[in-house]
Amino acid sequence: NKNRRILTEMNTMQTEPPPGCSAGPINPGEMDKWVAIITGPPDSPYQGGIFELEILFPPDYPFKPPKITFKTKIFHCNIYEKHLCLDILKNQWSPALTIDKVLLSIIALLQDPNPKDPLNREAAKVFETNYKDYENKAKEWVRLYA
Repeated sequence: NKNRRILTEMNTMQTEPPPGCSAGPINPGEMDKWVAIITGPPDSPYQGGIFELEILFPPDYPFKPPKITFKTKIFHCNIYEKHLCLDILKNQWSPALTIDKVLLSIIALLQDPNPKDPLNREAAKVFETNYKDYENKAKEWVRLYA
């Protein structure tokens, strides 16, 4: 059942959190609404940033993916207006995936953006035409918002 699964994932996040992230319920009584914190990966323009995300578990979780949005502004070709484009949160979702794996995938996306499947077309265009400008703008947004 959904609540038992979420409780198991919460325990895993508390006892064995993946490197660079943490997550748990915003309010102890609301198990289906979490906050997550991820740190910008080293050797990326997001290094040094601390990013807050909101995780909403649907009623049919884990058979449907959680809805994850960025609360922290970020300049990234796969993240736009809080929403992120990540295949495992859409058509590649599997009930075998857990929040810790999803958060690690988001960190990997920060480290290795995919301009071929952009949500932020402006960022993707800059990424492909002048990576240095992309990197500088991403670092600037980290300094301003993260």
